[in-house]
Amino acid sequence: MSVKQEIRTQIIGALGKASFPISSPQALLSAFPQGAATECRAGDVTMTAGEAGKLLNSEDFPFQSAEQVADTILSRAGL
Repeated sequence: MSVKQEIRTQIIGALGKASFPISSPQALLSAFPQGAATECRAGDVTMTAGEAGKLLNSEDFPFQSAEQVADTILSRAGL
């Protein structure tokens, strides 16, 4: 599995219990199990939810699914 796929799988898994749609950055961070400190790792890439949240902007919301969150973050991170 590629680094991108592994990180995507981890983000989706971390948001597995989230209630969608998610309408704000604060609500998204709260949906992660350890909030902004939730961490995804693959290969030499490490990203926290807080770091990932900085890649998003208000036009991205509301998110309809964990997959949409993961794809948006990965696209903005250049992975």
